[in-house]
Amino acid sequence: MTLDISVVVPLYDEESNVEPFHREVAGVLGPLGRPYEIIFIDDGSRDDTFGRLGIVYATDPHVRVIRFARNFGQTAALAAGFAHARGRVIVTCDGDLQNDPADIPRLLEAVRDHDVVCGWRKARRDAYLTRYLPSVVANWLLSLASGIRLHDNGCSLKVFRAEVVKPLTLTPGMHRYLPALAGQLGGRVTEVVISHRPRRFGRSKYGLSRTFGVVRDLVRLRRLRQAAIAPRPNRPPLYEIAEILEGAER
Repeated sequence: MTLDISVVVPLYDEESNVEPFHREVAGVLGPLGRPYEIIFIDDGSRDDTFGRLGIVYATDPHVRVIRFARNFGQTAALAAGFAHARGRVIVTCDGDLQNDPADIPRLLEAVRDHDVVCGWRKARRDAYLTRYLPSVVANWLLSLASGIRLHDNGCSLKVFRAEVVKPLTLTPGMHRYLPALAGQLGGRVTEVVISHRPRRFGRSKYGLSRTFGVVRDLVRLRRLRQAAIAPRPNRPPLYEIAEILEGAER
């Protein structure tokens, strides 16, 4: 069945955030009156994330859950979400509550006239030297390399028309460059200023080393973009699914 909206949410060791995040995002999407689904991807969590996901799945028919056999990373989690999404538009959002689901309707409004809409955390609530400043440098370099001028490529809150992300073949780490990759299939890319909240539970999975990885990838960005739309045959699987919870099992 085709829906209007699919929300894809990667999770890794976020047991304390699952239920509050679900309440917030369901509270935003329900009043829109549009058919939707929320796809949670448990990326090999070591805590009780999957158990908490089972609770929200049992109480909300809009929820689907994909559990990986082990930790494969955020790119793999998003790729699985894209592959299983049934929505005409796909929203990506971290499940750590730093993105505010209340911003989603404004991004959905903007995607009416664009193919990719990126959140811009203009007032970031992150450490200046280890998170904010490296991000500014990386975004400036990525804008130069890709030709797509964005302030915040790394923001997880984005909205895509399904046809510009479902055909992509991603490789590890490529979630950072989704606007550049998807922009090849639909060139209308824009950004919307969103709020950014401090983390309430758990800890960040990212650090300064990620910025060095971005700089390394910029050297081969052109090749990565080509591979995303013209993939090589016999590429090894990006992830392995251990379990799926969805409607037929209710």
